[in-house]
Amino acid sequence: MLAHSSVCGVTRSITGQAWRWRSGVLAAGDDDLVRALLLARGCVAEDLERNRAPTIRGFLPDPSIFRDMDRAAERLADAVQAREAITIFGDYDVDGATSAALLVRLLRSLGVSAQSYIPDRLMEGYGPSGAALVRLAEAGARLIVTVDCGAQAFEALDLAKAAGVDVIVVDHHKCATALPVAHAVVNPNRLDEEEGAAHGHLAAVGMAFMLAVATVRVLRRRGCFADRAEPRLLDLLDLVALGTVADVAQLRGLNRAFVTQGLKVMGERRNIGLSALIDAAGLDRAPICRDLGFALGPRINAGGRVGKSDLGVRLLTTEDPDEAAAIAAELNRLNEERRAIEAMVTEAAESAAASQDDRAVIVVAAEGWHPGVIGIVAGRIKEKFGRPAIVVALDEDGVGKGSGRSIGGVDLGAAVLAAKDAGLLAAGGGHAMAAGLTVAAERLQALADFLDSRLAEDVARARQDQALTLDLVVAPGGITSALVDGMDAAGPYGAGWPAPRIAAGPVRIVKADVVGTNHVRLVLTGADGARVKAVAFRAAETEMGQALLAAGPGRSLWVAGRAQINEWNGRRDAELHLEDAAWID
Repeated sequence: MLAHSSVCGVTRSITGQAWRWRSGVLAAGDDDLVRALLLARGCVAEDLERNRAPTIRGFLPDPSIFRDMDRAAERLADAVQAREAITIFGDYDVDGATSAALLVRLLRSLGVSAQSYIPDRLMEGYGPSGAALVRLAEAGARLIVTVDCGAQAFEALDLAKAAGVDVIVVDHHKCATALPVAHAVVNPNRLDEEEGAAHGHLAAVGMAFMLAVATVRVLRRRGCFADRAEPRLLDLLDLVALGTVADVAQLRGLNRAFVTQGLKVMGERRNIGLSALIDAAGLDRAPICRDLGFALGPRINAGGRVGKSDLGVRLLTTEDPDEAAAIAAELNRLNEERRAIEAMVTEAAESAAASQDDRAVIVVAAEGWHPGVIGIVAGRIKEKFGRPAIVVALDEDGVGKGSGRSIGGVDLGAAVLAAKDAGLLAAGGGHAMAAGLTVAAERLQALADFLDSRLAEDVARARQDQALTLDLVVAPGGITSALVDGMDAAGPYGAGWPAPRIAAGPVRIVKADVVGTNHVRLVLTGADGARVKAVAFRAAETEMGQALLAAGPGRSLWVAGRAQINEWNGRRDAELHLEDAAWID
């Protein structure tokens, strides 16, 4: 069957979507389900074996393919040998924290006690400021490495140069045609990047790992390991996996290897801080890919969002179990606080967004919104309304800090850079799916008009092509732990490598109720009497949720979503995380 053919005859579901095959018809009993799932995600037949079990050896490129990488590695190696004072300047999110922690831990293993600096989100904002870099230089830093930031820090890096300190920029955000003045700018998304551009989907922590590989190689060539052991670079992959997944980097190619191998390292609990965080998150098993994005990542982020911005990097670099436990507990508390703040801002922002049906890009702003949660809220609005969304928190001086999230096929980062070039923003940047900006209150309407005009066609095209893509159709009794385990073998899944989505049916609803925070819980039964549990998260007030709650047991329907394992009291039961449904009669 062709990929665009409808699944189960569904051309318009309860949510208004057509159901289409991602690639072609798959069967639960397929002799090689993994092969079929890999091919459906764009893997070519010649590359199947490498993708079945992604390894670093199989995917890691020569670091020298990236512009300025050799120059950066030589300078960092010089600093190591000369025992210069080095500061790692990171962003306050998970990618920034893991990138900074990776380089701090690398340098520590090389005998250098590097410092880390994470700016305060509220007081300093995103990225390096000139004042911060000059202070670090005055305090003795001879080399500063910025991670997950710096690509747009033109004025700040000019001041750093004037202060006599070398700066290496390690970033992955979109670059302008001109680059800031720095000793080296390592970024796969430089516009003049050639071979390295194929790795533009790497997170900053992935690029930090590439710098680590290149630096150790330089030191090896210089004979620095004649009388000491080389650093165990693979031990740093737990940090790479966490930062990659939490930053929603596409899990293609090298990133799949990073995450696959990083999860193995994480399961061994070699990093004291990560081990404490796993305990604080209540995980009683080795973390899996989705735990990085939904359990561990949000807790690291909570420090930068509503607490102290350096808590994450401190946790990930400490060697003291007591300190690790204390920081993990504090991050757990801050995450609960963040959830409460997020809920309040989300309600207000969704109310404001409801009046923008005619806009390709939703732009909402208000005073009093906490800047630490606007990125999460932008994601919520994007999901609810199916369009790119930017949420702006205005301060008392009329300056807005904004965060945006996009939909597939719409490059929001490039549009924000264009708005900055057009003079509408004080600062801005990002990548295809996410962006950050600083805007004056009086420029908000002009910004909204600019984005609407620039992205209207892209958004319309993306929404027109919107459909629920499925990999598999099973009978209700086919949703088993064995099926989930079989599909998981083609993972890890995430952005750019979507988890398999299945349709099941025909089913009837035996029981439906609301649990937790507006989640719809269901018990479904098939014609053969087999029962399956399902849950539709945050769906109670949606059209689909209301329809499912009101449906009687007499109506038959197809359901679609992702099958997951629910572990409880030693049991491993499969359940369906419901995303859509369609009536049969």
